[in-house]
Formats: sequence, C-alpha cells, structure tokens
Amino acid sequence: MKTQKGYAVAGVWSAKGLSVRGYAQLVWAQIKRWNQLAKERQQLATLGDAALKDIGLSRADVMQETERPFWDDPFKSSSK
Repeated sequence: MKTQKGYAVAGVWSAKGLSVRGYAQLVWAQIKRWNQLAKERQQLATLGDAALKDIGLSRADVMQETERPFWDDPFKSSSK
C-alpha cells in the first residue's frame, strides 16, 4: 500500500514525465517570454512615425499590438 501512495505522489509531481525541477524551468521560461513580449510591445509603442513607416506598420497596427495581453504570444501555436 505504501508503494502505491508513492507512485500516486510521483505522478502528481512529475506531470507529463517532468520532474519538479523540469516543470519549474518550463514555468520560468514562460514567465521570461511573457516579460519579453511586454517589453517589445512597449518599445514598439515608443517608435516614431518615420520608424514605423520604415518597418511597414501604421500607428493603428501598433495600437492593436500594444493592446494585446502579455500572454498573447503571436509565435505560440494555438493548436492545443
């Protein structure tokens, strides 16, 4: 009976075959990515009209991008 409890606890702590450390690393990487997205959107908002024209964006494009929530990652596949 003791062994079965051990497996149950191990199953909770190693979701999808990950250790606690591996899971924590994934969480940390996701937090860093969200932080990066927020900073990039702030930087985009500070660009002048000439710079936006150079990269082919309008002020409306910038407003649309900067209003997205920090967790909305354009490179993350949505097929989950």
